[in-house]
Amino acid sequence: MDNVSVVAPHGGEFKDLVVDGDRADTLKDLSFSLADITLSDHHLCDLELIATGAFSPLEGFMVRADYESVLDRMRLQDNTLWPIPICLDIDQTKARNLEAGQSVALRDPEGFLLAVMHIEDIWSADKEKEARLIYRTSNDDHPGVRYLNKNTKNHYIGGRVEVISLPLHYDYRTLRRTPREIRLEYQKLGWQRIVAYQTNSVIHRPQFEMTLEAMRQAKANLLLLPIVGVVRSDDFDYYTRVRCNKAVTRYYPPETYIFSLLPHFMRFAGPRESILNAIISKNYGCTHFVAGRDHADPCHKDNNQCFYDSQESLKILNDCRRELDVELIHFDEMVYLPFEDEHQFKNKVEAGVKTIEMKGAQIRERIITGRKVPDWASFPEVLDELSKAYPPPSKQGLTIFCTGLSGAGKSTVARVLFSKMLEIGDRPVTLLDGDIVRQNLSSELSFSKEHRDINVRRIGFVACEITKNRGIAICAPIAPYENTRLEIRKAIEAHGGFIEVHVSTPLQECEKRDRKGMYAKARAGLIKGYTGIDDPYEVPKAPELSINTTNITPDEAAQEILLYLGQKGYI
Repeated sequence: MDNVSVVAPHGGEFKDLVVDGDRADTLKDLSFSLADITLSDHHLCDLELIATGAFSPLEGFMVRADYESVLDRMRLQDNTLWPIPICLDIDQTKARNLEAGQSVALRDPEGFLLAVMHIEDIWSADKEKEARLIYRTSNDDHPGVRYLNKNTKNHYIGGRVEVISLPLHYDYRTLRRTPREIRLEYQKLGWQRIVAYQTNSVIHRPQFEMTLEAMRQAKANLLLLPIVGVVRSDDFDYYTRVRCNKAVTRYYPPETYIFSLLPHFMRFAGPRESILNAIISKNYGCTHFVAGRDHADPCHKDNNQCFYDSQESLKILNDCRRELDVELIHFDEMVYLPFEDEHQFKNKVEAGVKTIEMKGAQIRERIITGRKVPDWASFPEVLDELSKAYPPPSKQGLTIFCTGLSGAGKSTVARVLFSKMLEIGDRPVTLLDGDIVRQNLSSELSFSKEHRDINVRRIGFVACEITKNRGIAICAPIAPYENTRLEIRKAIEAHGGFIEVHVSTPLQECEKRDRKGMYAKARAGLIKGYTGIDDPYEVPKAPELSINTTNITPDEAAQEILLYLGQKGYI
């Protein structure tokens, strides 16, 4: 369906870039002679939104002139408002073998052909500049910057795409509708005014009340667009979010809403992302757009501090309102008035009236720690779904990650703990000792710094799978590098508990216990890169427990861990 335009209620148009059958057959034949590029999850999201017109007027991944113009002045080179680069990144080897004028086949990770891209530009990415201009920070605490630095390759490739097939989805197929399908639904229902609400979180009572108020103010029906692309690992998994948000729709009046999933890769770019969200809403045919407080701000998980000024998104949306061609609806935070038993916007509450509030992050914390969430904060159906997906700690999966120098006693402590957990017997338990894993999963690896890190990541991956399936993984690698341990923690905490135990026995004591003489060989220069001698051990910054086994037995050390697990409700 090449370049089909559908009229929206407000008169806008968009381009559908999926080609017709004859052209698709031609491109499939051509693809056998083309170089392949395998798309990552975030590329798949971008391609789908380009293909369906949600990213209209884009007709492919950005060329360099558009990219640089977007960075510098938030516009494409033809002066069209556009806030965030939509780029396809490739590695240096691939970039060396391609040039402008060629075409490439874009495939999913399984090798399925999705599109053909006609290359117009290849250039080196300037990640530092991109982070500074798009996110206004180079701090890896920002998820967008972290993804840019760690997951984005060093070259960009730009050009028009011809889409043969949208990325394949095996879940929630009836909930995935393109902008064109949504617009046709408006025509069928006779809707003229539609307010869009995009969210990457679970809809609780305050968000529900906010959408109702938006519908009242706009005198419009509602398009709910839950985001199901690549989101942060410290959020509820997307299957759970979809089930929760679908459950909330029963509280809307009949035939006043459409619920459709949005396969969007969020950059969390604050004000710039708010503009992109408004453009997407316009391309879905909406006449109004809801911008909440701190829109698209990732906020620090630990202290809830925001990266952007809370009013900045509102200001930039207002400044661009005429070009966006959507009406902006903005609300302050919503709070609960316990004596009135109602929700109200904070700026409308009279002085002296008692209010309480509970943010989504606080609800999540209560769910995963097994504490009660009050009825006024969410819906019973939502809390039921969350409780099924995230049971109390005593029924969650759990990883106990013992780290420390060779000879610190972590393997012995782990074995004692393994036996104690088997005695308890309420969940399956797996011991992932460093030597055991090396023998069975990493026998091909050397003891180089890189390979030792790969071995630890493999342990983390297996522990994550065990935790995800509600078992207990007890790990005892040296794991000398803080960043690797943090990566493992982040992955596992998305599915269950993670308890880091620093077995902090001093180096001098570890050398005394060294039966194999490895420390002596390292000090004599016979072994290179030995942790604690000529390769550093980075002490954990915030372990749940720190245990020095110099003057205690392995049983006593294991008892400390068991007491902590009991205190936190895991046993």
